[in-house]
Amino acid sequence: MFIITAKVRKGPLLAVAAAATVVCGLLLFSSGLVNREQAVSGTALSASVKTNEDRIAYLEGYGWSVSAEPFAVEELIIPETFDESYTQYVELQASQGFDLTDYCGKRVKRYTYEITNYPTGEQGIQAGLLVYKQTVIGGDVLSPQLGGFIHGLSMPG
Repeated sequence: MFIITAKVRKGPLLAVAAAATVVCGLLLFSSGLVNREQAVSGTALSASVKTNEDRIAYLEGYGWSVSAEPFAVEELIIPETFDESYTQYVELQASQGFDLTDYCGKRVKRYTYEITNYPTGEQGIQAGLLVYKQTVIGGDVLSPQLGGFIHGLSMPG
């Protein structure tokens, strides 16, 4: 029996492990497996969304067809403390696996797209994504009409 030992520095080994993790994640994300699993389980996963196409692909993973460009891009600051109205929104995000409390005081962007395939056929329904440093940290689907609704990113039904 032979025993072979090798001295490996931690830095390069960690870099290779991190690169392998990123490549595997990108392969799963691009194949759609991650998004289909998200939509079925109702659990959000962090996703890197560097481009408009990435954000559209993210929403498509939930089954939504959306406008080719966001009709609104807003810069927001997540409050340090949440009042009653924000608490309900934080709970909605938590039910999807997003934790907005990690982003208190942070500046985020909200990209809003028009949904073109809402199951009821209703027009003007919007999908919003909250993005911090190219990572999706929250999202919702809403009707801006008087007496409208808001729910998570998963298709109703």
